[in-house]
Amino acid sequence: MIDKTLQILQRVYGSDFPDLGDLVYLLSLDDEGSKRQLYRFADDVRRKYCGDGILLRGIVEFSSYCRNTCRYCGLQKNNTTLQRYRLTAQQVLDAVDKIYGAGIRTVVLQSGEDEQMDPQWLADIVAQIRKRYNSEMAVTLSAGEWDRAVYKLWKDAGADRYLLKIETSDSDFYAKFHPGMSFENRVRCLVDLAELGYQVGSGSLVGLAGQTMEILAKDIQFFKKHNFDMLGIGLFIPHGQTDLKDSRRGDLETTIKMLAVTRIVMKDTHLPATTATGSISEYDHRIDAMAAGGNVIMPNFTPDDYKELYEIYPNKRCVKEKNFDPVKPIVAMAEKLGRYVELSRGDSLKCRNIR
Repeated sequence: MIDKTLQILQRVYGSDFPDLGDLVYLLSLDDEGSKRQLYRFADDVRRKYCGDGILLRGIVEFSSYCRNTCRYCGLQKNNTTLQRYRLTAQQVLDAVDKIYGAGIRTVVLQSGEDEQMDPQWLADIVAQIRKRYNSEMAVTLSAGEWDRAVYKLWKDAGADRYLLKIETSDSDFYAKFHPGMSFENRVRCLVDLAELGYQVGSGSLVGLAGQTMEILAKDIQFFKKHNFDMLGIGLFIPHGQTDLKDSRRGDLETTIKMLAVTRIVMKDTHLPATTATGSISEYDHRIDAMAAGGNVIMPNFTPDDYKELYEIYPNKRCVKEKNFDPVKPIVAMAEKLGRYVELSRGDSLKCRNIR
């Protein structure tokens, strides 16, 4: 079994476009020896292409309003129990100052798809960050689907990157969990962002009911086709105010395998250990993701009064504490792994970047 696994690992690693059957095989590994082999192989690829630094991106969740009804997400507009909020421009800029003060050189401005948000408002914030820090601070946006003209407005204001997870590359499966949304429009947005010169991030949600290893394998092929600069492999956690409240939580082991195989295929793409991975128990499983190919962590700098309100899923790590230093536990994690925290912009490693 181990010899076969190594053979397939080497074939996938050396392939220009991975075979679907090989990907399904690796994602389906269930014996401990083969899984350890997969994780070691992915970690070696990470070390070769990304180094031992753990990149930090400071996240600011500036609005919890959303026009969508994604069946897995606590922010979806039909959740009438959620206390919604929008930060002011000054609150966002104050949070960015804290990120800079912590030594972090990437800010991620994230929100639900807030249809009441004036795109110029966000463009002005980006411009203020650019004016204050010049090119020293990278600006990543994650605000959902917009017209190409809006994406251009934000790019012209100084935004460097954009995160828009596809969640699943299977159009039928996508439709099942995204009522009223268009898979084709999601892909259009990702293409527009790349054409406009953004460093583009996407990713999958692991653990939705009916998801097969073949669906996940096709997600990895989709990632390869689009050559994304960053990919988030999320773990589904059911929220009590969605119609998936009684669904089984996503499997941690499958999520880690998905991240590892994605690392082997994508090589120099930045892969975060997502907060969801660290939120399913008292033990912080982000360390497992970092040991299987991850190289990014995104500490939360949303103001304390609002952190708990951005409830995509319940019991999110590091949102209840006040005056909490989100960097300190990451430093400890890095030391445990024999790695270090890298305080740089952490731009794309793709040869087509930096754009």
